[in-house]
Amino acid sequence: MATDECGGNVKQLLAELFKRSLKATVPNEAMNEADIEPNNAMGLFGKIKEIMPGLKNPRSVGEAIIKNLPESEMIESCSVTGPGFVNVVLSRTWLAKRIQKMIVDGIQTWAPKLSIKRAVVDFSSPNIAKEMHVGHLRSTIIGDTLANLLEFSGVEVFRRNHVGDWGTQFGMLIEFLFEQCPKWEDDNEIPIKDLEAFYKQSKKRFDDDATFKERAQKAVVSLQGESFYNPYIPSVLESLRNEGLIEESEGAHVIYIEEKKIPLIVVKRDGGFNYASTDLSALWYRINEEKADWIIYVTDVGQREHFEMIFHAAKRAGWLPCDDNAYPKVTHAGFGLVLGENGKRFRTRSSEVVRLVDLLDEAKARSKQALIERGKGTEWTEEEIEQTAEAVGYGAVNQSF
Repeated sequence: MATDECGGNVKQLLAELFKRSLKATVPNEAMNEADIEPNNAMGLFGKIKEIMPGLKNPRSVGEAIIKNLPESEMIESCSVTGPGFVNVVLSRTWLAKRIQKMIVDGIQTWAPKLSIKRAVVDFSSPNIAKEMHVGHLRSTIIGDTLANLLEFSGVEVFRRNHVGDWGTQFGMLIEFLFEQCPKWEDDNEIPIKDLEAFYKQSKKRFDDDATFKERAQKAVVSLQGESFYNPYIPSVLESLRNEGLIEESEGAHVIYIEEKKIPLIVVKRDGGFNYASTDLSALWYRINEEKADWIIYVTDVGQREHFEMIFHAAKRAGWLPCDDNAYPKVTHAGFGLVLGENGKRFRTRSSEVVRLVDLLDEAKARSKQALIERGKGTEWTEEEIEQTAEAVGYGAVNQSF
C-alpha cells in the first residue's frame, strides 16, 4: 500500500523511505544513521561486500535499495547511474498536492518541526539618527522571512529591531542642534525640515572641527541610559571582568580574541559604551532572561568580524557552548551590500541615496496607475484601489530584494 507522507520536508521524507529500504536490504549490524542517504550505495558497498556476497558492486547495492523502497506517491521513478548513484524523480502529482495543501491549509500544516522552542531574530535595526534608505531594506526583508520560517516550524520567535542607536551620531546631531538653535527650548518648532541634510551638515562639522568632535563625544556619554539593554551593561561587564576576560589597554577596557589582531573594545577611553558592550549585554539578556535557544543576527557581511568577536567572547565566558551545533547557539546571517550606481555602499552621510519613503511612495503610485489603466477605477472604490495599490506596490519592493 502506498504511504501518504504529510509531515516533514522532502529530504526528511525521502530519508525515512530509504531508512526502511536499507533495513530490508542490509543487516542492522552493518548500517548506521550516517548511511541513510539516497546516493550512498558506493560507501555502503565497502561495508557489506564481505557479509553480502550476492551484491557484486555498488550498482547492485543501489538496485537492491530501489527494489526494497516502500511504495510511495511522492516518487515518480528511481534509477541507478554511474558507479552507484541512486537518482530519485519526484512525482509532479504529489508536488502539486503538497503545494495545494500548503495554500489551502497553511504552511504550518506541513512545515518541519524544529527541536528548539524559542528564537530571537535581530534584524533591520535602523539608525534612528538617520533617515532610512533603500539599503536598509535587505536586512528587514531577510530577517522577517527567517522569523516567518521559524514560526511556521513551531518556534516562538522574538523579533528584535534594535533601534536604540544613541552613539556618536546622536551626540553629533544634538551638539549641532545646540549650535544652530541655542534657544531651541523657546521655539515652538525646531527648524529641521530635512533630517538627511541636517545630518550631513553635522557630520561635516564633526569631521572638520576637533573641538566640536570632542563636545559631541562627551554628549554621547551623557546620553547613555536610554537603551533597553543599557541597565544590564555594568553588571554584564563586571561578570566578564571577574572571569578575567576584560583587560585595560591604553585607557580602554578590551577583550582579547584569539586569532584577531585588534581586541574587542567594551569601554572606550572616555568611559562610554559602544556597540560591543551593548551587543554583549543584549546577548546575555537573550540567553538568560528570554531563554532563547537560537539567536540570529541579520546584518551585512561587513559586520561579520564584529559578531565573530562577540560570539567568541560569549563562549569564553561560558554563555555559549564551544560546539557550534549545540544550543543555545548564535548565527550571523550576513548578506551582500546594497550598492549605488557608483558601485559603492549606500551611506547617508556622504552620498545622495534613494530614501525609503520615496521608493515606497513610487511603488504604490505605479501600482495605482496600473490598476486604473486596467479599468479598476470604475469598478472599485477609492479605498479599495488605495489598499490594493499599497499591498501590490510594497509587495513588489519586498520581492525585488
